[in-house]
Amino acid sequence: MKVVKKFIYRSDKMIKKVLVAYFSCSGATETLAHQISTIIGADEYKIEPKIPYTYADLNWLDKNSRSTIEMHNLLFRPEILDKCKHMDEYEIIFLGFPIWWYQAPTIIHTFLESYDFSNKTIIPFCTSGGSGAGKTDEILHNLCSHSVHWYPCQLLKCNANDKDILSWIKDLTL
Repeated sequence: MKVVKKFIYRSDKMIKKVLVAYFSCSGATETLAHQISTIIGADEYKIEPKIPYTYADLNWLDKNSRSTIEMHNLLFRPEILDKCKHMDEYEIIFLGFPIWWYQAPTIIHTFLESYDFSNKTIIPFCTSGGSGAGKTDEILHNLCSHSVHWYPCQLLKCNANDKDILSWIKDLTL
């Protein structure tokens, strides 16, 4: 795999610093985040919960599992282990996560509410075992300043190849 661009350029040739921030439990979203960051030469930040999720926590069939309880209370904010240093330096943030109950996990809410993303560009991407992204865009947009430039959430296949990812990134016309 080769690096296509070290940074993404504006029309005035000024460099925009890019971050790929992601939350992943199974490794699927993490794999795609690595692919994206390698293709565009971006920095990475893994969003890790202060209390890691166990296999039992992720059992969506169990009404008492941690993930089920969290997703039924959208005000719930799981703590994040470490903050991303120098978030203010990034202009473009690719934000990756799995879909839980047709939306982003509440730890993504914690992440978005932990920083000032005013005048930044956020490009959400997600993975899913079969469901769509539902109202993810609407929910996430309401967690940030109105000055954030959002792209629509892109559902990526867990086995997406570099060519597919590069095609999506080029279509963004950053």
